[in-house]
Amino acid sequence: MQIEPGELLRGIHQPEDLKNLSKDRLVQICDELRQFIIDHVSVYGGHFGAGLGVVELTVALHYVLNTPDDQLIWDVGHQAYGHKILTGRRNDFHTNRLYKGLSGFPKRKESPFDAFGVGHSSTSISAALGMAMASKYKGETHRQHVAVIGDGAMTGGMAFEAMNHAGVSDSNLIIILNDNCMSIDPNVGALKDYLTDITTSHTYNKVKDEVWNLLGKISKFGFSAQDVVSKVEGAIKSALLKQSNLFESLNLRYFGPVDGHDVNHLVEVLNDLKDIPGPKILHCITVKGKGYAPAEKDQTKWHAPGKFDKITGEIAKKIPTSPQAPKYQDVFGHTLVELAEKDKKIVGVTPAMPSGSSMNIMMKAFPDRSFDVGIAEQHAVTFSAGLATQGLVPFCNIYSTFMQRAYDQVIHDVCLQDLPVVFCLDRAGFAGADGPTHHGAYDLAYLRCVPNLVVSAPMNEEELRNMMYSGAEHNAPYAIRYPRGQGVMPDWRKPLRKIPTGQGRIITEGKDIAILSIGHIGNYALENKDKFKELGLSVAHYDMRFVKPLDESLLHEVFGKFDKVITVEDGCLMGGFGSAVLEWMMDHDYQAKVKRLGIPDEVIEHGEQMELHHECGFDPSGILQTVKDMMNLNVADKIKI
Repeated sequence: MQIEPGELLRGIHQPEDLKNLSKDRLVQICDELRQFIIDHVSVYGGHFGAGLGVVELTVALHYVLNTPDDQLIWDVGHQAYGHKILTGRRNDFHTNRLYKGLSGFPKRKESPFDAFGVGHSSTSISAALGMAMASKYKGETHRQHVAVIGDGAMTGGMAFEAMNHAGVSDSNLIIILNDNCMSIDPNVGALKDYLTDITTSHTYNKVKDEVWNLLGKISKFGFSAQDVVSKVEGAIKSALLKQSNLFESLNLRYFGPVDGHDVNHLVEVLNDLKDIPGPKILHCITVKGKGYAPAEKDQTKWHAPGKFDKITGEIAKKIPTSPQAPKYQDVFGHTLVELAEKDKKIVGVTPAMPSGSSMNIMMKAFPDRSFDVGIAEQHAVTFSAGLATQGLVPFCNIYSTFMQRAYDQVIHDVCLQDLPVVFCLDRAGFAGADGPTHHGAYDLAYLRCVPNLVVSAPMNEEELRNMMYSGAEHNAPYAIRYPRGQGVMPDWRKPLRKIPTGQGRIITEGKDIAILSIGHIGNYALENKDKFKELGLSVAHYDMRFVKPLDESLLHEVFGKFDKVITVEDGCLMGGFGSAVLEWMMDHDYQAKVKRLGIPDEVIEHGEQMELHHECGFDPSGILQTVKDMMNLNVADKIKI
């Protein structure tokens, strides 16, 4: 189904077409762009509220800037749908987030208008500053470099590091703070309170309008007038807010706050800022979900709602005809509460993902024992380490892909000190439509080399519960990684039992060939059980449970009995589970033909999880075919799969 654009939007194929419109048509183009996003996401799904909140800002930026020569970077990228639609991708937008289609995030390979690939938060200012300094070095003083960053992403340490550098850079940099008091969940912390103080100071906002009127006349009076206005405005900010301005103290010239939904005023302001040299920040106040009432009312729910009825606001839900397995994240949330009820030392930590990780279940049950630290993965890990030094048992839940950002803290602050932090890595393996910036492909490889750290992965919900219980009792660093989406056990609330560290289990006995799996992906091997029998094959299946330590007794059994072995993992092959098995085999002087299935050494793009598993050859059909190949079955022996 092709979504039809409005009258003006239909004629915009590149930002140059937008510039041909008169200013009095910009409100209409904003209305049409917002409606196109609503129509599209209601039919195809995707991120929603963030894009609606920056429609006017998106139009103003492309109206004023000379993109792509001027560099425009969107932090995280959830909000960049309007940007993509205005930059030549409207007719292909129905493929957004689909396999082989447009990426849901800005991507340099996709368009020259996507100046920097994003997906993780707080990177935009660093990237834009690097570009600005490069332009300065090359003498390209005409180019603008703009970073659009939300107030949630502004809490990330990288953003402050970049602003600290920008303040002494004398670079042509504009930072636009998109302040909607939300990331995916409501923002937390002192910065949120500080920004709220700025935006709610009635005295300051009244006087500020006069300052902006002066700024509008700067070009007529020259740079000396700018200096005067800067000093006066700075004095007003400090005096009326009764504190120094955070951004001004970093030597960033602060302008605002301004209404982020007044497109014509944004155009005027941006044109003025282009003429002011040096690094500067524009504070825009926006509403996440702007223009669609249900999304404005419940901003977390409408961050990425899936398909919905745009008239009624009813989100489409599949009605199951039989009991369904829960999501792994919900098993985590409920089990954490269950453990916390029995052990007062257990606490929960999340970096700004309470709903995405289901830590919100713990936060509701034990608000004084749950900590949302903001978009700050490094801090989350070291904060957890601090809790552990005082006898608490923190469960630090971080998406696998975001744990990459805290790798030094995992090593330096937790594992070298052998502190009892339980890391729960959600979204391990392929994240699906969010694509390579969100795939949890590398965790098994980057964690198994760290001393003192146990690395585990459950095959089902019961195993996840037992690993959480075991991790809480382990009294040393313990990592559990599990995938996005549903498990396999509708009846998952089984009594908790401890799993001995490093102990795997035999799923199926066999004598011809052995499959060693780690984590949820082992269910794909299990699905082939009957097909193996139809082929006349006796296939053994071992769920190893732990990448570190490996179950050496099971491995002695496997390599003492089988000369054909397949390893299966939903992580990178380079240095992952299969590599660990091969290393063990070589160290113990065994010989066997081993085939490793997993994620190859290349970037795997977005798509449904099963599509990506098939592409990489470790879906059920890929495992079955690998068994056939290793057993030298010819074409006549193949069965329909």
